[in-house]
Amino acid sequence: MVKKRRNGGRSRKGRGKTTMVDCGHCRCKPPKDKAIKRYSVRNLVDSGAMNDLKAACAIEAYEPPKLYSKNYYCVSCACHSRIVRVRNKQARRVRTPPVRMRRPKRE
Repeated sequence: MVKKRRNGGRSRKGRGKTTMVDCGHCRCKPPKDKAIKRYSVRNLVDSGAMNDLKAACAIEAYEPPKLYSKNYYCVSCACHSRIVRVRNKQARRVRTPPVRMRRPKRE
């Protein structure tokens, strides 16, 4: 039988079983090592109300709180909602992570 991926789509090297996590889209239970993980940092307040908050705030250097969450997705939901894309056979062999787009730091 032909093997599609070297790791079989999982990252459990030497472990027999891994815990199940909830998919953030369909609530199915993929194994933790197979699930696609994304860490999201969002503002607690939407951008329209952010300007009103900054204008009404008494403290000049006030930063509104952020919402931190780690999301797990099963493979089918991650493909469907375009979190990961399908890659061709040669691109699947590339194991380096893609270049991350970072904002320049404020000084």
